[in-house]
Amino acid sequence: MITEERKLKTYRWYVWGALVIAYIIVFFHRLSIAVVREELVEAFDITSTTFANLGSAYFYPYMVMQIPSGILADSLGARKTVTLGTLVAAIGSILFGYAPTIAVAFLGRFLVGIGVSVVFIAILKVQSQWFFEREFATMSGLTAFMGNLGGIFAQTPLAVLVAYFTWRTTFIGIGVISLGIALLCYMVVRNSPADMGLPTIESLEGKKREIIKTPPLGEGLVKALLNKRTWPPFLAFVGFFGAFMTLTGTWGPSYLMEVYGFSRQEAPNYTTVAMLGLSLGCIIIGKISDAMKSRKMPMLGFGGIYVTTWGMLVFVGGGKPPVGMLYPLFFAMGVGCSTFVLGWACGKEVNHPSIAGISTSIVNIGGFLGAAVLPPILGRVFDRYADVLEATALFQKAFMYCFIFAAAGFLFIFFIKETHCKNIYEENKQK
Repeated sequence: MITEERKLKTYRWYVWGALVIAYIIVFFHRLSIAVVREELVEAFDITSTTFANLGSAYFYPYMVMQIPSGILADSLGARKTVTLGTLVAAIGSILFGYAPTIAVAFLGRFLVGIGVSVVFIAILKVQSQWFFEREFATMSGLTAFMGNLGGIFAQTPLAVLVAYFTWRTTFIGIGVISLGIALLCYMVVRNSPADMGLPTIESLEGKKREIIKTPPLGEGLVKALLNKRTWPPFLAFVGFFGAFMTLTGTWGPSYLMEVYGFSRQEAPNYTTVAMLGLSLGCIIIGKISDAMKSRKMPMLGFGGIYVTTWGMLVFVGGGKPPVGMLYPLFFAMGVGCSTFVLGWACGKEVNHPSIAGISTSIVNIGGFLGAAVLPPILGRVFDRYADVLEATALFQKAFMYCFIFAAAGFLFIFFIKETHCKNIYEENKQK
């Protein structure tokens, strides 16, 4: 038994590691389009709104696929789901790189969004099978940290690759690498320890394995949607993630080049720092939450930092903070944005354990709804006022929407039910 336990505790990191490599690709595609804005505008002769919609073409299918992703993870299992999803993303990336027209570029971006949409929910499913419940927030934070490395790669390193190889070759190359990652996941990932004849997590904790009857999909979905406690973390995620993706994934490098005069290679350094802050924040907030046995208090603390940084970006210096402030400001913004990591746990812990996948998926939809809707709003501001306002005033006007989204997300944290890091569905039902 000791040998089997050791094998489980070792092999689970191989399973998690293979899935996280796929998740790095998820974040790369999520943020990559901001760095190649000038190249895309030149290649396809598109407006700011069309460019923003091209970025959103990733988020809309990602958002819609969150519930189906949970179904696939439960039915096909994480192994096959991530393998197939990564294959679709690889095809989309290659198609995007080859795209002769903007319509084909949209199709490639759409396929990437569909393909990568299944990865995160599958990782959560695997975590529930291979890791202890007390490790959930910490592992979610660690997963987000590793995924964000892909976001960091989509900043300065991507700018260097594009300058050296061109944007088309770079995206085709990422597609080819994704094919190898899909094969790796199929070879390494196992859905649960039972697939290898290993003991369950419950048995290692000395618990009797609960047989939880999973309700039909429609019934489970309705239960989660009708639970009023599902919505505050959803809405907080809309505001926080929407604003952050708008900056780092769509308009940030353009802001830094047009307002501060940075070069195409220099501007992504600042969004890289924001991604680094988010990566570290995801680990820190997960550990703090697990150690404090609290979800809400860390969210209020980190969320307050996040809203403050957006206020500084929009209001200090008339929308142009001193250059010396930018690195610490962007880093603090990333750290503060990590608040959303605890939203997944909040959504899971206020719903019945039998619908943990569905409830987590619903909360996850919120972030991608914000990331899909907000960038085109800014795009319309740029198209409408570009000939009227100078760059600083133009971006200040546009980023005001990001500040509003972030502030609204922070307010919804106050409505989140404190779970003390455990499932409280039955407790609340009895009250």
